[in-house]
Amino acid sequence: MDDMGYGDLGVTGALDYETPVLDAMANKGIRFTNFLVPQAVCSASRSALLTGNYPNRMGIQGAYGPNVKKGLASEEITLAEMLKSKGYATQMIGKWHLGNEPQFLPTKQGFDHYLGLPYSNDMWPVEFDGSPSKPGSQYSRYPVLPLLEINSEQVVPDTIRKIKTLEDQATLTSTYTHAAVDFIQAHKKKPFFLYLAHSMTHVPIAASERFRGSSKQGLFGDVMHEVDWSMQEILKTLKQNKIEDNTLIVFTSDNGPWLNFGNHNGSPAGFREGKGAGWEGGVRVPCILYWPKQIKEGRINNHLSSSMDIFASIAELVGYDQHPHKIDGISFLSTIYNAKAGPHRDRMYYYYNRNDLEAVRLDNWKLVFPHQYRSYEEVMPADNGFAGKYNSKRTTELELYDLRRDPGERYNVITMYPEIKEKLLQIAEEAREDLGDDLTKRSGKNRRPVGQLP
Repeated sequence: MDDMGYGDLGVTGALDYETPVLDAMANKGIRFTNFLVPQAVCSASRSALLTGNYPNRMGIQGAYGPNVKKGLASEEITLAEMLKSKGYATQMIGKWHLGNEPQFLPTKQGFDHYLGLPYSNDMWPVEFDGSPSKPGSQYSRYPVLPLLEINSEQVVPDTIRKIKTLEDQATLTSTYTHAAVDFIQAHKKKPFFLYLAHSMTHVPIAASERFRGSSKQGLFGDVMHEVDWSMQEILKTLKQNKIEDNTLIVFTSDNGPWLNFGNHNGSPAGFREGKGAGWEGGVRVPCILYWPKQIKEGRINNHLSSSMDIFASIAELVGYDQHPHKIDGISFLSTIYNAKAGPHRDRMYYYYNRNDLEAVRLDNWKLVFPHQYRSYEEVMPADNGFAGKYNSKRTTELELYDLRRDPGERYNVITMYPEIKEKLLQIAEEAREDLGDDLTKRSGKNRRPVGQLP
């Protein structure tokens, strides 16, 4: 999912709409409550999911606009390339956002076929109200938003449809879902990997006519109803083809909600801030594992986990050991097989902007360094598709939070736990030595160049 917050599912507290299919998956599978993305922004987060690496290790940062001549380097190994080497058919549907030039598209990264938008659905020449962009507006520089299709034998993708209106946006969830069902039907007799990256709930949100007005919450609730339907269609197809039990499904989001869009975006469930910030509301996202053959009863996993760990877990599952690089993901496969398994990960680095180390984590302790950040606090959001303003804030001193009893990061307890502070400062030094830190002018020893056109 795109910009879906931790609190946007029924099982995590959503109000005035229902997600019964996703809730049932959570109740029958494993629901992670402490699942982090390494950066709370689109391109960076997606690169981590696909490769199992911190995005700044690969030179990826921010959210790529159209035609920036940058993308995921061809030397990086993706989930698709790994699984393709094990005989899997591979398909990507939805938002890519790791370079839109032909050299960077999914079919250059191990996917047999791709259908979707090459970047975010708000990168189009249309204003918030759905009218054509005005001369000089931030949106007037964007080209028309293309729905692309390409297979691994093509050099240049086909534009099968141009997304010009909010009504066009309303077709995306069903288009992606039907394509996913078709792929499953066509590959049901062999191993397959499907990466379905919905454009929703990123603004501008839109729901098809069938779901409009279906929730008390308004359009956001309608969109969530359609997302839940999408998962229902996929599960129904797996079940009809008798492959549901042996299919592992991972459901998650790329970062927290874009809160200044008010009622057109979701909820961080009480965690601090949202998309674009290194506080928990920006990086903590929902994650559900569903695999009936191996997960016999529902359970909750409160251990620290990351989207980078998905690559490592699947690599262990399929016996992949030819990776040219040491990856940052750590397998949680033991969690699937053993409900009493202990934590697989004890630390995380929180990077943002250029290569700024904003915080580090050890178990339930989080040390935050002085930095400037985009805030949603003390300013009002806008509603109905329009964006409110941001507030710019700065942390001026080291801050220490005990996330076990203060998940909202409101009480700086650094004077109470000097020994914890010292442990976390040492972890920060390890991060700076490895990946660098622009805030302290450190370059890092183990960063690789981003893919870049001449």
